[in-house]
Amino acid sequence: MEAEDVKGLEKILSLRALQMSSSFPCQICVVGFLCGVCLTSLFLAALTSFGTFEVGGISFSSISTAILPWNSSSQIIIDCGSKPKAVEKHVLLQKKGECCDIEKVLLLHSAWSVLLNGSVEGKDIEGDSLKNLGVSRSSIPKAPHLENCKLRAEVNERLDRRVGNEIFPPWTIWRGLLDNYSAATMDEQLKHLRHQDISEGAYPPWIVGSDEENYPLTRKVQRDIWLHQHPQNCRDPQLKFLVADWERLPGFGIGAQIAGMCGLLAIAITEKRVLVTNYYNRADHDGCKGPSRSSWSCYFFPETSQECRDRAFELMQQKEAWETGTIMGKDNYTSKEIWSGRTPRDWGSPWSYLQPTTEINGSFVAFHRKMDRRWWRAQAVRYLMRFQTEYTCQLMNVARHAAFGREAAEMVLTSYGGEWPKVVSRQPMSVLEKYVWSSHKPWIPRPILSVHVRMGDKACEMKVVGFEEYMNLAERIRKRFPQLNRIWLSTEMQEVINKTKLYPHWEFYFTKVKRQVGNMTMAVYETSLGRKTSTNYPLVNFLMASEADFFVGALGSTWCFLIDGMRNTGGRVMAGYLSVNKDRFW
Repeated sequence: MEAEDVKGLEKILSLRALQMSSSFPCQICVVGFLCGVCLTSLFLAALTSFGTFEVGGISFSSISTAILPWNSSSQIIIDCGSKPKAVEKHVLLQKKGECCDIEKVLLLHSAWSVLLNGSVEGKDIEGDSLKNLGVSRSSIPKAPHLENCKLRAEVNERLDRRVGNEIFPPWTIWRGLLDNYSAATMDEQLKHLRHQDISEGAYPPWIVGSDEENYPLTRKVQRDIWLHQHPQNCRDPQLKFLVADWERLPGFGIGAQIAGMCGLLAIAITEKRVLVTNYYNRADHDGCKGPSRSSWSCYFFPETSQECRDRAFELMQQKEAWETGTIMGKDNYTSKEIWSGRTPRDWGSPWSYLQPTTEINGSFVAFHRKMDRRWWRAQAVRYLMRFQTEYTCQLMNVARHAAFGREAAEMVLTSYGGEWPKVVSRQPMSVLEKYVWSSHKPWIPRPILSVHVRMGDKACEMKVVGFEEYMNLAERIRKRFPQLNRIWLSTEMQEVINKTKLYPHWEFYFTKVKRQVGNMTMAVYETSLGRKTSTNYPLVNFLMASEADFFVGALGSTWCFLIDGMRNTGGRVMAGYLSVNKDRFW
């Protein structure tokens, strides 16, 4: 009887709904609503057209399924008589008691895109574009996820060279620009104390976190490597050099090139030579300008001073310098010496008391046969990548803006209480902002997990597993840290990207770049991308992984091995490392 009553009620409601839908006022409302949807979509399309840009061979879009989080609940499909090329998605934070004006969010995001385009291209292209958006530069709030790359490069240059006859650069207890302010306001007594502090040698500023949050002796080792690579007198007749091109044999990826240079740095330190890197094929593209073209210094600060580089290249032209061993090249050493040679013993054997923080296939790894190599490569790669150049900084800005720009825009607009852009104008920067807050790193949403999935032709070197295995490890981390729901995903395989749709409870971010489909060697794949793109986008992923709160990868991959090293010398030791396999030499 109850079932019949329910069916009867359904019939009555259906009939009433049909009668209402046939009424003229209701039809007018429906038509008006559909027109409104179409007009809104056209307005949003106009705004988002400002948000598409390309830098360093990597294309980014302000609304893109390739860079923004996958979230089925936030999917928006608008069809006003035409088929969209792709389902466009965006994620806007929805918090209790807060409302988001999507038009303002997209407007601010587009304004930031215009400013970012101008800084990347080095041209004043902002005027007309901002005018078309209806905003002025002075009214645009500071983007928390973007860094002033020119200023950052200037600060880092100062921290990478000596002042006068000092033994060390101005590495003091002060960070960033605050050191400039304190130096300008000190009295003579304080200046003397500061001079004494510098003379005694503070630790390098590129190491973050406490000693317990990094590999043993990381601060001391980084300081000593810098001193070794930056002798006070590069023309000292007793000084010896090792000059080496970066490896460029076919099939050698970026990871292998860096690992090889780590081995050469070990040889240089053991033999009391200054390492000077020469031709870097991956920087031989039009994104690297002037002297930095074909050089490591396009992406990171050079491994030694310009004075020592000039002296080394001068000695290379002298036959006597080669005969006496003052100058040596990569060809003077065997592959075994470079790739698996003796780790420098200048600091004893700190790898012997590494704390176990790695888990492989459910087993806690407390010891393996290559502890010394793992420790040394971590130190070497940290030194080689100690400071990003302005070019690399801009690449990171573009990546963060494409991935997190809209979330940052909503966050900023929420802080303005919905007033922007009507009555808001940027105030002059306060002393606190300039000297203290300027040292803070650009904002990214946290916590975030980095996952690097290596498949393809790597099967000939290590055990390859599917994306599901990586995600199983990600789920394990999330069970312990339930606030974690974001993944920065790096992979060369399109099938991995496609499978992200199977995990709607995670938000995925990844660069928009052509990926491998089917069987293809890494060498062929990189050739298809071009030199600039095949170098820039992996380095962006590498640095993002280094800064992530957690990391899941494959230690059998040299790339993951080096990421692990950067994290273990960047204050991330206690985050642990979940790997789907072990290094093939362990």
